[in-house]
Amino acid sequence: MSAMERENQFIGQSGAFLDAVERASRAAPMARPVLVIGERGTGKELIAERLHRLSDRWEEPLVIMNCAALPETLIEAELFGHEAGAFTGATKARAGRFEEADRGTLFLDELGTLSMGAQERLLRAVEYGEVTRIGSSRPTRVDVRIVAATNEDLPRKAKEGTFRADLLDRLSFEVITLPPLRVREGDIAVLADYFGRRMAAELGWEEWPGFATHVQQALEDHPWPGNVRELRNVVERAVYRWDDWSQPIAHVVFDPFDSPWKPLPQPRVASPGQGGPQPKSHAEPELAAGQDLSAVDDLRAAVDAHERAIVLQALGRHRWNQRQTAKALGLTYDQLRHCLKKHDIRNNADG
Repeated sequence: MSAMERENQFIGQSGAFLDAVERASRAAPMARPVLVIGERGTGKELIAERLHRLSDRWEEPLVIMNCAALPETLIEAELFGHEAGAFTGATKARAGRFEEADRGTLFLDELGTLSMGAQERLLRAVEYGEVTRIGSSRPTRVDVRIVAATNEDLPRKAKEGTFRADLLDRLSFEVITLPPLRVREGDIAVLADYFGRRMAAELGWEEWPGFATHVQQALEDHPWPGNVRELRNVVERAVYRWDDWSQPIAHVVFDPFDSPWKPLPQPRVASPGQGGPQPKSHAEPELAAGQDLSAVDDLRAAVDAHERAIVLQALGRHRWNQRQTAKALGLTYDQLRHCLKKHDIRNNADG
């Protein structure tokens, strides 16, 4: 069973997500190419599998190729195969992915990275249903349904001349665009619970405690640039690092590289007389791009909310041990107690 088959769960309830899944279900029986568009981590591979499993080709091979994973010099040989001696290192003949996928489905991920030469050969394969191995003059007939995926703007690339417009026309019989996680209303909580429960079962926990309220809010507020794949990693990491399954998970780490001991970048010293921006003093506050101070309606409320979030995260990190938390925050025990009272933080379950 492939990794794709093991992870083929479609979890979500938002309208945008369900519309994309429904479109894939409708397109699956058609023996036509489908282009799947979406940011990284949105589940393009799962849509490709759905298109295959719900088609009449479901008993035939589903062959997967990441076009960005190979150097340009090998992509054509990988796609179309080669004869012995066709190039240096080709000691024996080898069938390409098209021949392997005969009567089945070929999933081409990262389609936008294909070279123009590979695009031209791919166009011939789509148009005529035949491929020619490198080093051979005899074409081979193939019956392959192509599903391609990309996170690039292929129509723009076609206008710029970096992607063949005629190939794009052939592959875009149907286009399924997957919504990013940040716009899938209600799905973050559903997915977090699913991945959390699955990880807890893998760890042998006796019950699933769920997430503390402040962690739930942090998950909702995160922008998720890596989408569902990033969410899964964050949730599974939080669960496996939490060793008290009787208490709600009260700490989550979004950036696994974040550490007080992370190596600092080496400063680049400008040559005498060389222009360029000078490093800022640590004492200088820096505003986010475009930030308008007049837009801050209540500075005290904003500061309090930020302080409360920092304290909750520190409490979660130290398993609600108040003395350890106070030490980590550079506070005395009494100062931390005052802070907990100020923000009405009573225990790790109330969030």
